[in-house]
Amino acid sequence: MALWGGRFSQDAKSCVQEYTESISFDKRLFRHDIAGSKAHAAMLGATGIIPKKSSRAIIAELGKIEKMIAEGKMEFSSALEDIHMHIETELIRVLGNEGARVHTARSRNDQVALDIRLYLRDAVDSIVEGIVRLQKALVDQAYANRKTILPGFTHLQHAQPVLFAHHLLAYVEQFDRDIGRLKDCKARFNVLPLGSGALAGTTLPIDREFVREALNFPEVSRNSMDSVADRDFACELLSALAIFSMHISRLSEDIILWMSQEFSFIELSDAFCTGSSLMPQKKNPDIAEISRGKTGRMYGNLTAMLTICKGLPMTYNRDLQEDKEPLFDSLDTAEGILSVYPEMIATMKTKPEKMLQAATDPGLMATDLAEALVKKGIPFRNAHHMVGALVRYCGENAKAMDKLSLEEMQSVIPDADADMLKLFSPLSAVTLRESYGGTGFKQVASQISAWKKRLGKKA
Repeated sequence: MALWGGRFSQDAKSCVQEYTESISFDKRLFRHDIAGSKAHAAMLGATGIIPKKSSRAIIAELGKIEKMIAEGKMEFSSALEDIHMHIETELIRVLGNEGARVHTARSRNDQVALDIRLYLRDAVDSIVEGIVRLQKALVDQAYANRKTILPGFTHLQHAQPVLFAHHLLAYVEQFDRDIGRLKDCKARFNVLPLGSGALAGTTLPIDREFVREALNFPEVSRNSMDSVADRDFACELLSALAIFSMHISRLSEDIILWMSQEFSFIELSDAFCTGSSLMPQKKNPDIAEISRGKTGRMYGNLTAMLTICKGLPMTYNRDLQEDKEPLFDSLDTAEGILSVYPEMIATMKTKPEKMLQAATDPGLMATDLAEALVKKGIPFRNAHHMVGALVRYCGENAKAMDKLSLEEMQSVIPDADADMLKLFSPLSAVTLRESYGGTGFKQVASQISAWKKRLGKKA
């Protein structure tokens, strides 16, 4: 008979047990469940709700159970439903009635709410550390390529010359926002729910502050109904992970393009590529492609979690058992990405000459010419129109802008001067862009230095 089976006259059918079990996926919570149970048992003893001798025995046996599970010596059964029941059943098997005291003033509703928060605290910290490693790899590549110029793109069309370092630092910024979202999410779920009971608290004189301090929570939840019903934190975390994976996907797309023969800007290490089962010459950027593909499952997990929660009445409903699989899957996926991406970026080789060659089209400096006219007092819209007319002239006459004589330029733009003939080089375009946040050499060097210091403090 199940530990909750006193009201029932017969056991659940085996097919029901198989259908409703969660031990197959929530067993990974065993350390956090035991940590919460130890703190709860200590509180029960300290308040006199159970004898101190019982409290000490429970805590000692929980330590042995943790070791047993860690060593793979516990046999899991769907008949015991979840990790909580497995641990409590073993406790009672060894300690008898003394072990049965552990669930005093506690429900599985607030117990699982605690376990998942404890688990997510560690998981979020681990993912943040992984993102920092990725940022460091990107910053190191930026430093190594601080003078490498390539075309920047809008609409996947060549737009203006930029530093490759500047492009990489754009992703460092995006990943930093991911870290911010993860830390914000942690701050909201880092609240102790234990002590809320099934939904209404308890008549017993528990000390929630005792447990809060023991488990290092900054605060205690204020509303027992919300405590067991809340899965906002799961939705928020899945959202943050989905956005992170979107950033990974965008970086992956750039890497895939850069490695193609049409671009040939980079070369990934053989260790992070695969070949073709048919074509011997192929070297495929599979890590980037798989990471791009995994974004879909991250989005799916978020959608699943939102859908699970959208129609639930207060308070706890068994639907919420379905929160763990999407959470665990997204966390595992993020960990998987971060296990390979930092080293893949760190070992990436660049081809500066190919990048520079792609950025030499003088048309990429058309905006520089328009801004040079602005410096002469010409309104930008008028300058834009003049340069557009010059681009049309060059197209009609099959002549590159950097091959024009001053007279030819002045035939379209009367205000042009000789200095404007010197604008049509990628080096000039980058050198002139020293506005804060721009792609100029000094600006990018300053950003690299700032990121090195910032990431060094996170080490």
